[in-house]
Amino acid sequence: MAKKAKTVFVCQECGYESPKWMGQCVCGAWNSFVEEKLVDVAENDSRRRGSSVKASMTGAQAGAPSNIVKPTRIAEVKASEQSRMDTGISELNRVLGGGLVKGSLTLISGEPGIGKSTIIIQAASWIAQRYGTVLYVSGEESEEQIKMRAQRVCRGDMNNLFLLAETNMEAIVQAVEQLKPVFLIIDSIQTMYSEMLEAAPGSVSQVRICGNLLMRLGKSGDLPVFIVAHVTKSGELAGPKIVEHLVDCVLNFTGERNQDLRILRSYKNRFGTTSEIGAFEMSEEGLTGIENLSGSFLEGLEDGTEGAMATAVYEGTRPLLLEVQALTSPTNIGFARRTSIGVELSRLNMILAVLDRKAGISFINQDVYVNIVGGLRPEGTSTDLAVALAIYSAYRRIPGSNKTMAMGEIGLTGDLRPVQNAEKIVKEAVRMGFAQVILPRRNQEKLRDVVKGVRLIGVTNVKEAIAHMQPQEGAARGI
Repeated sequence: MAKKAKTVFVCQECGYESPKWMGQCVCGAWNSFVEEKLVDVAENDSRRRGSSVKASMTGAQAGAPSNIVKPTRIAEVKASEQSRMDTGISELNRVLGGGLVKGSLTLISGEPGIGKSTIIIQAASWIAQRYGTVLYVSGEESEEQIKMRAQRVCRGDMNNLFLLAETNMEAIVQAVEQLKPVFLIIDSIQTMYSEMLEAAPGSVSQVRICGNLLMRLGKSGDLPVFIVAHVTKSGELAGPKIVEHLVDCVLNFTGERNQDLRILRSYKNRFGTTSEIGAFEMSEEGLTGIENLSGSFLEGLEDGTEGAMATAVYEGTRPLLLEVQALTSPTNIGFARRTSIGVELSRLNMILAVLDRKAGISFINQDVYVNIVGGLRPEGTSTDLAVALAIYSAYRRIPGSNKTMAMGEIGLTGDLRPVQNAEKIVKEAVRMGFAQVILPRRNQEKLRDVVKGVRLIGVTNVKEAIAHMQPQEGAARGI
C-alpha cells in the first residue's frame, strides 16, 4: 500500500509552513512559498538511526503511530558540551580526549594477549565504583575467568560490576533494559549474533547488524559502549569497515610480547585528537600508565655510542623524545640490504639517496639497519634528520652524545624543512637534560629568544648537519 504524501507550502525566507499557497508570507517576503510533499514514515522503522532497538527487533506493529521527518536549520541546533566520565586511568583518558563521552561507541582492537581485556576491566571497575552499574558482556570468556582477572588487577568494591556470558544480541538488549547500566562492554563483537539473520557469528552481515544495534542502543539511551574487536595477521581490524565508520572512537593496542611497554593509539576520535597515544606498563597488578614516556624511551641512550641519536616527535598533545639506532656493514654478496623498524622503508631509501647525492656518502655497498628503540612507530617526518645522522655516525664510526638531539624533515633537495610544535619539543628536551639541539634554521631563528638553557644549532641542509657531527668542525662553526 502506497504511503500518502502531505502537501505543504514552505517559505524559503523564514521556513513558515502553510497548508495553502500565499502571495506574501507573515515575515513580509513576497512569492517565497514553494510546494513540498512530506511522506509519513513509520516511527518503528528498524533502519532509522533514531528508532528504538526493542522496536527494531519486534517488528512493526499494526496501527503504530507515525511521524513526519523534518530537517532542522543548523543555526537552530543548540550546541552543548559533552559530559565525560573519568575512567580512572589517566593515559586512557588522554587518548579518549579527556574521558569517556556518554552515548559514545568506542572500538578497541589489538593482538590476543596484548592487554585489551585487562585495561577494560580496570576502567569498568573504577566506573562502577564512582558512577554506578556497569555491565561486562563476554562472548569468549566465562564469568569465572573474568572474575579471576578482576581480582588480580582491580582494587576496591566491585558490587556494581555485573558480568554476562552471552552472545545473543536480543538477550543482551533485554539485560540492558532491565539493569540500566551507565557503561556497557562487549567483548568481542565477532562473537555476537542477532536472530534477525541466519549467518554465523563473526560473518560480515552479523558484525554489521550487531554494530548497528549497539550504535542505536548507545545513542538512544545515552549509554557509553566499549566494543572489543579482533585483528587480522597484518594488524588491521577484522570484519567489515562499516563498523569503524559507525563508532565514534577507534583505539588500537600494540606492544611487544617480550616487553612490558604497551602503546594505545587513537586512529579515529569524534571527541578529541586522532593522533594521541597513551603508554602503559604491563605488570602482575595490571596496566599502569607511564607519565614520563620520553624518559622510558631514552633510558638506554649512552654517551659515546656509535650510530645512536636522540630525536623527537609530537604525538597528539605532547612531545615524545626517542632514540634512533643505526648500523652499517659491508655487503658481502648481492644487493645491499635495507632493514628498518619504526621507520618506513621507502623513507629510509629516500634518506640514503639524499645522503648519496647531496652529501657525497654512498651506501651502495653497505647494508643499513635502522631501529626506533621502544617499538614505537612515530608518525610524521620530523625524525628524518636523526635517522640520517645516526646512519652517518655508524658509517664513519663517530661516537654520539647523549646530550645532543636532532630533528627535521629532509627534502629531496637535501634542505631541511621546519618542524611543527618545535617550541614544545625543545622545552621537553631541556627538561630531559639535553645540552644542544640540531634543528632547521627557520625553527632556530624563531626559538632563539624564546627557549633558554639549551644550545640551538640551526642548519639549512643535511650537509651542514653532518658537519656538526665532527667535534672540531662543530666547535669552529659555533652558532
